[in-house]
Amino acid sequence: MGLDSAIERILELSAEAQIKRREAAEDSPAFHNLTGAIVAYGKALGLLSKLKAVQTELSRSRYRQAFNEHRF
Repeated sequence: MGLDSAIERILELSAEAQIKRREAAEDSPAFHNLTGAIVAYGKALGLLSKLKAVQTELSRSRYRQAFNEHRF
């Protein structure tokens, strides 16, 4: 699974959890469990988004380096 696919899947899971949370009673165990899951999805999404940014910057850096090495 690629990074973009993982981000997309986490967004889907988070959306599903948010829908289920709206249907749960506010002080129920399900509500609190879903709240925890949503927080975890948010943290995972933040981590993967940072990883994607680093990956993109690394690719750009490599491109610039290769370009500079082959300039006339």
